[in-house]
Amino acid sequence: MKRGLVFAIAACVGLLCGFAYFALGSSGVSPEAIQAAVIRTPELVDRAWQLPVAATFGKDVTWQSNGSRCGPSSIANTFRSIGEEETTEAAVLEGTGKCWTGFCIMGLTLDEVADVARTKTGRQVSVLRDLTAEEFHQHMKHANDPNRRYIVNFSREKIFGAGVGHHSPIGGYLEAEDMVFVLDVNENYKPWLIKRERLFSAMDTVDGDKKRGLLLIE
Repeated sequence: MKRGLVFAIAACVGLLCGFAYFALGSSGVSPEAIQAAVIRTPELVDRAWQLPVAATFGKDVTWQSNGSRCGPSSIANTFRSIGEEETTEAAVLEGTGKCWTGFCIMGLTLDEVADVARTKTGRQVSVLRDLTAEEFHQHMKHANDPNRRYIVNFSREKIFGAGVGHHSPIGGYLEAEDMVFVLDVNENYKPWLIKRERLFSAMDTVDGDKKRGLLLIE
């Protein structure tokens, strides 16, 4: 009886993980649709990589290992940029009790990503939600401050027409063009630029019973 229960639990976990991978990893967005939805003009992207915060990433993003682990991957990449020790998904998740199956089943919420970050750094970690468009604008004006790092939680569907919630670090803000540089941790998307108001619209959405928002590490 006990063996049967163990197999049943394992089967359920496997099914849930498979569903999470399918739901979170298979957005149904073609490369052409991705290219059309965001800005990747070489000159602008090159300038974005030279912004003070983006430069600390060394034009290098470590891609999330599966479709459910964008949160831990965002933390790992961000920690690498500020010199923290935990710079892999496995390292930031160790000891947290989260994603122990190898998948973050249904993904992590913004609050859960913040909790993971707090267990691995002595820096201040703040969840910023229910922001107005102007408050978001003010934060983006600080996105080039080397003493700050932002991770944005947004809805892919609002930008790409399909997909679910996602986390990625913000590399900086091209103020003259009013564009935000998103260091997308999904290899299928790669880093991209987007008008600030469009990113705000994708962030200003609901995940469960709470708004999405920004994670600030300083």
